[in-house]
Amino acid sequence: MTTTTTTTKRKSKPGKVTLSPVREIPFNKLVLSQANVRKVKAGQSIEDLAEDIARRGLLQSLAVRPVLAEDGTETDTFEVPVGGRRFRALEFLVRRKRLPGTAPIPCIVHAEGAAEEDSLAENVHREALHPLDQFRAFEALRDKGLSDEDIAARFFVTPAVVRQRLKLAAVSPRLLAQYAEGEMDLEQLMAFTVTDDHARQEQVWETLSSYGQVRPSFTIRRLLTETAIPADDRRARFVGADAYAAAGGTIMRDLFSTDDGGWFEDMALLERLVGERSTTLAGEIKAEGWAWVEAAPDFPYGHTNGMRQLTGEPAPRTDAEEHERHSLLAEIDRILGQYGEGEDLTHADERRVQDIEARLQVLDTRPLVYDPVEMARAGVFISIAMDGTAHVQRGFVRAEDEPRADAPETNPAEADSAPEPGETAPGQVSGIPDAASPAADSEAEDEGLRPLSDRLVSDLTAFRTLALREALGRSPETALLALVHALCLAAFHAHAAESCLEILTRSSTLGIQPLELTESAAAKAFEARHAEWAARLPDNPGELWGALEAMS
Repeated sequence: MTTTTTTTKRKSKPGKVTLSPVREIPFNKLVLSQANVRKVKAGQSIEDLAEDIARRGLLQSLAVRPVLAEDGTETDTFEVPVGGRRFRALEFLVRRKRLPGTAPIPCIVHAEGAAEEDSLAENVHREALHPLDQFRAFEALRDKGLSDEDIAARFFVTPAVVRQRLKLAAVSPRLLAQYAEGEMDLEQLMAFTVTDDHARQEQVWETLSSYGQVRPSFTIRRLLTETAIPADDRRARFVGADAYAAAGGTIMRDLFSTDDGGWFEDMALLERLVGERSTTLAGEIKAEGWAWVEAAPDFPYGHTNGMRQLTGEPAPRTDAEEHERHSLLAEIDRILGQYGEGEDLTHADERRVQDIEARLQVLDTRPLVYDPVEMARAGVFISIAMDGTAHVQRGFVRAEDEPRADAPETNPAEADSAPEPGETAPGQVSGIPDAASPAADSEAEDEGLRPLSDRLVSDLTAFRTLALREALGRSPETALLALVHALCLAAFHAHAAESCLEILTRSSTLGIQPLELTESAAAKAFEARHAEWAARLPDNPGELWGALEAMS
């Protein structure tokens, strides 16, 4: 048994202090004092502190007081009013058989004053470590060869926290000095970590300081990133962070707030990569057989006005796809058939049903197949959607590429067999004049079939036009049909001339357009309705009147 003696504070001359010596007392002779003022449990857990003690030993002694018997004499037991958490951590190690119960514990023995006073003084006079000192301590440990994971394990934090602290320590030394002197708060210092450029950091701080006002952290971040492209920008998504980094681009990241992937610093490089990928994609799509392909980050809304859009047919599913589709439909019926009405599916079955529905949607969404002859005169627009995917618009025929109605249809075989001068054309008997020849006209005049004069044709046309107007005015149903026919020709067959009404339609161009306009709900609904009607109406404008007439 260890013999203990009472250590008291000896009388000393004024102005001199005598410290109590440290004694080693077996752990099983220590008990937790109820005089400890710390009652609220907060901060590091007992288990974490125990692991730290097991790794590096006890760094701070316990302050103890002897337990007195009823007659006032000292016993061989000591209570611990100061260092309760350390005592519990040591107790945890003893229970886990990692520390002997008789292990000597360094203690400072007090006998004078109140135990509550010792506990209160130890907590009140404690001063927390300045955050900057912690940042620099982590940095020193990393410089000595410890990894982020090693540091995190030793101080019971996550590697992400360690990286944050190291990022703060890497800010410009000039700004760190401002933070240490209280000229900058932690939120502002955190905002400067989005870039490693010390000169840029100092420039932004000086600019904001010249305003003589509060410098919020979001303003600092905005100024530091104003020349960069956010990673959630559609151009950045279109290229991808991996491709951008592989090309030598750098990405600024904010470890302290959600940055949606950071900011792409090199705008010129990003624009070049966007152009390269667009050119590659345009070449792949043009190889499908289109006459032309235009690619740009975006096109103004209504850029296809005046063009005719081809209507394609969905590509048929292959035998393998049909078999897979029937198997999936049978499986989903089997799963749902196991449950009654209103009965909830298990988590596994619900997830499987969702997977099947997603695959069925892929199988049912078929690419469109177009007429190769029409493709040879039509083109494609490629732009970047707001989510960064390629927005491909296929099958648009420009006005100048439309086939001319008055152009003669030439059969190549007949063109090759055209007669030489002086020869007889195939199908024409030698010596008999052609119906279109001057001789035939002469014979027709002799029979009394002379052409009408221009004046007579003009007069008859005027009478006929007026009669048609009168007849149309007496038939509202026909008038409405003629109006709808003319409007449909303008909307779906821009260059057709099958209408007798001179009705002009115009779609006004929007001068200032936000990038999101093309993908707005109204634009998508408009395009869907246009595509639905285009599918219902005949492709041949000559058949449009009959199709409209059959409608209610």
